[in-house]
Amino acid sequence: MHRDCAAHDSHVDHVDHANHTNHGNRYDLYAIGNALVDAEYEVSEEQLRDAGVGKGQMALIDANRLAQLQALLQGVAGHCAGGGSAANTVVAFTQLGGRSFYSCCVADDDLGDFYLNDLRAHGVDGNLARAPQGQTGNCLVLITPDAERSMSTFLGVSAQIDRNALHPEALARSGIYYMEGYLASSPSALDAVLAGRALAREHGVDLALTLSDVSMIRYCREGLDAMVGNADTGALRYLFCNEAEARAWCDGEDLSAACTRLARCAQTVCITRAAQGCIVVEGDRRTEVPAPKVRAIDTNGAGDMFAGVFLYAVTHGRNTTQAAALANACATRVVAQYGTRLQRETLLAVCADVERSLSV
Repeated sequence: MHRDCAAHDSHVDHVDHANHTNHGNRYDLYAIGNALVDAEYEVSEEQLRDAGVGKGQMALIDANRLAQLQALLQGVAGHCAGGGSAANTVVAFTQLGGRSFYSCCVADDDLGDFYLNDLRAHGVDGNLARAPQGQTGNCLVLITPDAERSMSTFLGVSAQIDRNALHPEALARSGIYYMEGYLASSPSALDAVLAGRALAREHGVDLALTLSDVSMIRYCREGLDAMVGNADTGALRYLFCNEAEARAWCDGEDLSAACTRLARCAQTVCITRAAQGCIVVEGDRRTEVPAPKVRAIDTNGAGDMFAGVFLYAVTHGRNTTQAAALANACATRVVAQYGTRLQRETLLAVCADVERSLSV
């Protein structure tokens, strides 16, 4: 990987670095993940089949396949936005008032400009350096009328991210280290994640992980196992997954059995269930938290939003049930629109409404 992607020489001076009043940390949340510009397209079932994209799945593609899909989508209205699973989570966290740092890598191209400007606009600090060669990662999200999203991801220079992208000082002074499961697909990225994990353990930083996608569990299980760790390497504080991922992780077992097995992986496990809300698993305790009813039109980014809001809430005075209620409400609002993120004003308004109901 090009040394230019290292965080150590990047700018870290565009946000307030005052210590958190509760923990003495510089950052509440430090995350590492892919830097991807999302391009969303509304397509018919027929167009999805013609494109040869597996419905509801995430597939890694190369530059040739990216160009082929872009040619097929000529004439289809699209919308570009900053993306990447962990980045979406960090943005939501920051919009609510949290202090965050993001480790990623982009190229010196137009998409890289777009991505970095987007992070800065949201007040996210990080390793905003760039690789001089290659392309910034791009995720084509095809959305069918049933709101299902099918993703074709070209990682670009994100696949080259390595431990040089870490900022040890920032990580050591953070409250939570959040790992994106998608990084298990790249050996150098996995090495970076695990180096950060070890550093977090050394400095008493809580660990959080999202399993990201069923495909990661099927094809990159060994890397995810290393991120989860075990009793010897230090348990996760928080684990996020949806119901399909929970079942896949537990070899297709029913949800009850999956909850039991996942409880061994983290102190708090959040299993999102779309319209059914979520289940919060804490040891032997399971709490079902409902979600508001809504007509879903685009499920892309719902899990990322859930994690960001949940982590903000539990680090700012809410218990896990209250945090899940807030996270469900915000994730529900995301699926009722196109795009993975909410405007800050909308996010704050949704949370305010839930806060009022929690205080009744």
